[in-house]
Amino acid sequence: MNGTSFEGAQDPAGPHPGRVVLLTTSHRVAPGLLSWPAWQALRTADRVLCADGAHPQLPYLREAGIAVDEAAPTAEELVDACAGGHTVVVVATGEGEPALTDGLARLAGSGRVRMPELELLPASYDLPGARLLDLVQVMDRIRAECPWSSRQTHKGLAKYGIEEAYELVEAIEDGDRDELREELGDVLLQVVFHARIAEEDPEEPFSIDDVAGGIVAKLIHRHPHVFGDEEAATPEEVKEHWLRTKAQEKQRASVTEGIPLHQPGLALAAKLASRARTAGLDVPLPATEGIGYELLALAARAEAEGTDPEAALRAAARAYRDAIRAYEAGEPTT
Repeated sequence: MNGTSFEGAQDPAGPHPGRVVLLTTSHRVAPGLLSWPAWQALRTADRVLCADGAHPQLPYLREAGIAVDEAAPTAEELVDACAGGHTVVVVATGEGEPALTDGLARLAGSGRVRMPELELLPASYDLPGARLLDLVQVMDRIRAECPWSSRQTHKGLAKYGIEEAYELVEAIEDGDRDELREELGDVLLQVVFHARIAEEDPEEPFSIDDVAGGIVAKLIHRHPHVFGDEEAATPEEVKEHWLRTKAQEKQRASVTEGIPLHQPGLALAAKLASRARTAGLDVPLPATEGIGYELLALAARAEAEGTDPEAALRAAARAYRDAIRAYEAGEPTT
């Protein structure tokens, strides 16, 4: 108990069994940023205990005038300390005090001890997206300590970004929810990994916060119907807003600028056709013979009909794969 005595408390069989408040905090929230109910409980408590002398909240509690005893009482000692109507706040460690809570549960279940009121009070809690902070911290450590990860570059990781994107598309098209969740994580890892590498650039460093800040600003600017005064009632009007604001931002000399030429051929052809059609450019397809130009015409036709030619070809290829397997298994084919 680190030298702190719990003797001299009133008889727990008396009329006032007291109150235990287990105060939990999130390491993803800056220390000292606690809820108002938490500060009230801390200021009105008869005793505040914490088993971890290095708990990140302790300096801020003491700065606020809260006396905190570094102690790890047993369940019986804690019940005794509450006897007579006392309130004891236990600032939980990162593990959540399982030994103490298990001990209190055993005492309560025995029926032989008059238990104090037990309250779990979250002093700070995770907001949506908080686990992204864990990912950033884990990536930072891996970059510093892993012999493989510490040597990676943007160029060296590029192929993995392509692979993970395709695996994500496959999970979506297969309708596999577990795979979808996993592949989204793998794609997210690529983003965080590249951002971590970018921090080390000696001339133009940027961080994951810069990446997130950039996309937040872009989303707000391209959604004036959500964050501004413009209106959009249909998906078509939303797309019009997006394309207009994007054109204003980029100030491109050609509608083809910004189209990645290394993407798969059908997707590239469909993207070019989409840009031309959206811009109102009636550009005829090259009148040249050859299978490539036939595929170009098919891709342009699919885009005009609202079909993703890459997805359509993948679906057809999967059907062909199934037919091959059936044939190999000796099953009748149609």
